[in-house]
Amino acid sequence: MLEGKSVQGGMYQDIHTGKIMFNPHKLMRYNPDYQRPPKKLICPLDFGDLKESVKNYIIYDSVPKKVGVARAIGIFERDFNRAKNALMEREIIDRV
Repeated sequence: MLEGKSVQGGMYQDIHTGKIMFNPHKLMRYNPDYQRPPKKLICPLDFGDLKESVKNYIIYDSVPKKVGVARAIGIFERDFNRAKNALMEREIIDRV
């Protein structure tokens, strides 16, 4: 602050300690050593992957244009169904 720099973020009172804490919105910009945790591969698909990040499930699917629109739609549906089944199997295994 003495140097005239500003950081976007939010201040809040921590419930457990009672201290005022600061949470910067863009952590990677202010801390160059910060690295995001790697995404875990759940299921490889024919034209992409199903991955898990800390907060989200991510489906990457890329189909070449030369296969045509009708086949591309079929491939997307098949890969999406495989991803759904992989998530269901994973949930069942985790609960047992």
